[in-house]
Amino acid sequence: MPGFSARPPALPTILLDDAVVRVTRWDFEPGAATGHHVHGLGYVVVPMTDCHFLIEDAAGERRVTSRAGEVYRREAGVEHNVVNGGDAPMSFIEIEYK
Repeated sequence: MPGFSARPPALPTILLDDAVVRVTRWDFEPGAATGHHVHGLGYVVVPMTDCHFLIEDAAGERRVTSRAGEVYRREAGVEHNVVNGGDAPMSFIEIEYK
């Protein structure tokens, strides 16, 4: 994915990892990124702040804004790099179901 390796890393904090779910809090400074990855599990995202995502994937780049508390779900197999495309820190909770 273009440019993702030069970005500072987002900071994951595992909050819970048991037989049913893995819950991770992701914190991003402006410009920080997860790095390119593939989701092996289905997941739910709960934005803790307004999030101005820059999504880099095989289709290119796109910008998506999710407001704090605006929950969304994705199936396993999603492949992307998630970047804080805004000018303020952002964070979200990711809940992966096993």
